[in-house]
Amino acid sequence: MPARIYQPAKTAMQSGRAGTRKWVLEFEPQAPKELDPLMGWTSSADTGQQVRLHFGTKEEAIAYAERQGFDYTVQAPRVRKARPKNYVDNFRWDRVD
Repeated sequence: MPARIYQPAKTAMQSGRAGTRKWVLEFEPQAPKELDPLMGWTSSADTGQQVRLHFGTKEEAIAYAERQGFDYTVQAPRVRKARPKNYVDNFRWDRVD
């Protein structure tokens, strides 16, 4: 089963960065999702889509995938560039509008 190893991004609904430091291993979909004609619910025969494993480091996730014999791809995390801001800069006389 092909798997993807990545570090999740910060959600737009929260201001904190909780849950973004762990590495996640999740499986790629093997079967398409189907629409139930009676209820309208979405279902799939692929139960691997429900599995999401969390690891402390990237090396632990890779070691687990290799131990289990999974094909995996590692997505490099995007580094967040912090730009320091000061409140006093809002009132500078030489500020560009």
